Amino acid sequence: MTTEQLLSWPAPSRSRGREPADPRFADGTAWIDGKLVPVAEATLPLLDWGFLRSDACQETISAWDGLLFRLDDHLDRFWRSLERLRMASPLSREEVRGVVHSLIAAAGYDNAYVQIIMTRGRPPIGSRDIRLCANRFQAFCIPYVWIATPEVQQRGLHVHVGSRHRVPAASVDPMVKHYHWLDFELGLLEAFDNGAETVVLTDGHGNVLEGPGFNIFVRQGDRLLTPRTGMLDGMTRRTVMEICADAGIQVEETDVPVEALLAADEAFLTTTAGGVLPVTSVGGRAIRNGPGPFTAQIHAAYWQRRADGWHGEPVDYAAASAILAAE
Repeated sequence: MTTEQLLSWPAPSRSRGREPADPRFADGTAWIDGKLVPVAEATLPLLDWGFLRSDACQETISAWDGLLFRLDDHLDRFWRSLERLRMASPLSREEVRGVVHSLIAAAGYDNAYVQIIMTRGRPPIGSRDIRLCANRFQAFCIPYVWIATPEVQQRGLHVHVGSRHRVPAASVDPMVKHYHWLDFELGLLEAFDNGAETVVLTDGHGNVLEGPGFNIFVRQGDRLLTPRTGMLDGMTRRTVMEICADAGIQVEETDVPVEALLAADEAFLTTTAGGVLPVTSVGGRAIRNGPGPFTAQIHAAYWQRRADGWHGEPVDYAAASAILAAE
């Protein structure tokens, strides 16, 4: 198959294969205060420190063709974040698993994007004692999200290297999947101003780290480089490293200077919202091979393995019935 053919699969398909449990769930679902509600009705208390102070963590989980991908790994990482933030979940791990299934089942989606969230909650009014907060769990489900359209995936993304730096690991632990995104948001605006579609931020020492919702890989000859510290250990990043190990492709976790990205033979992004996405240019400079053979091979392997059920858990489409009946 050609590079173009490998990158064209799978074509983004319809999200819903079943009717929603309630017509109000057609656009998505949410879990708020122990109840399933339409995503448009999901709310967060104004005084929750998750909103006021970005004191929260999350996991983004995808389903494709009715199979949840790496759900146990996502739950492991969610509980790691809770421990590092010294939060306690009001739901057990298996209860959270049930919520994920119920959200997708109620919407009737085959292809879904689910986010599970823990916020700090709030202390009594007038207090700033973080120990008095009751942590709050909530979640939502919407149709599967793509960072890039099929057309952009075919020709590759235009990436901008931001002038600002990622929040340093000494300040905010990057191994917690958090919402400290103002650096990303402002970096995106800078990227748009420069005609690019997304941004990658650096560590302040000339090394690229990550972008809004993705990790990055750079090809040098017959090996791939990916940042080793200062970024989230992304689930798709982990998947790509497993695919490369099986394919005999060397991956080196190391410092990746901006110059290495600019001189790359290939570059691609890894994200739950799209899998493996090729990069065509950085800072207006064309990547040598554009969407190249390594990218195409790994992209195709990623989606083939998902289609084969690798790390997959079938969505329990009966999961929402009991919850809705009890409401």
